[in-house]
Amino acid sequence: MRPDWAPDTIDVERPSVARMYDYYLGGSHNFAADRAAAGAMMAAVPEAPLMAQANRAFMRRVVHFLAESGVRQFLDIGSGIPTVGNVHEVAQRVAPDSRVVYVDVDPVAVAHSREILSRNDQAVAFQEDLRRPERILEHPDLHALLDLTEPVALMIVAVLHFVADDDRPAEILRTLRDALPPGSYLVLSQASDIGQYGDARADAERVYRNTDNPLILRDRAELTAFFDGFELVEPGLVWVPAWRPEFPEHAEDAARSGFLGGVGRLGG
Repeated sequence: MRPDWAPDTIDVERPSVARMYDYYLGGSHNFAADRAAAGAMMAAVPEAPLMAQANRAFMRRVVHFLAESGVRQFLDIGSGIPTVGNVHEVAQRVAPDSRVVYVDVDPVAVAHSREILSRNDQAVAFQEDLRRPERILEHPDLHALLDLTEPVALMIVAVLHFVADDDRPAEILRTLRDALPPGSYLVLSQASDIGQYGDARADAERVYRNTDNPLILRDRAELTAFFDGFELVEPGLVWVPAWRPEFPEHAEDAARSGFLGGVGRLGG
């Protein structure tokens, strides 16, 4: 049965990567098809939920770092279905005047983001696709909240591995970068290498071929190239548990997270 919170426009029989991610994180806004696909992924890579949690923890540490560094504007593209510790919660805890714009292609993610943000006039969510960066940059909700003449933290977290090379991800990032002023930041993470799990890579790619967003794994060199125009902040592009961990032991065996992540500052 279709739950009351599910928009009529979505196909509940086709897995969504946003709702699969929600399931990995212990959320409840997912359907049987999403849980089945996530289960198949977990059969191939049992650590999949821990990978998602490691990536989410990276995002929170980065937002805290940026807010403490003086950033007051955040543009989170591919923000997903809201969970505890969203960008606005972390940033506004450090600096209550922080402003956050969430963008996602999944209507469930946007609907629940709007519900959560209904009493927060410093954050907004709208539906759009990362592969159409011009439409994101032109959206009135973005301009109502963010001043693109002041530094912005552009967050592309756990998204690019669903953007095929044919969709020109480097060009997408250049378009977004060129709209930002000096002093802005790019926060980037993506699934990189799960080959350590034997046949897991092929199995994982097979699972995601049944969604609207096939899985595209990229190596360190490819991801480093996405930071063109940005200067990487220490410790650079690393396995996400190793990016400024709260406790050193959290960085042990960091490669098992399967996600590389980094933060770059735009000069000029």
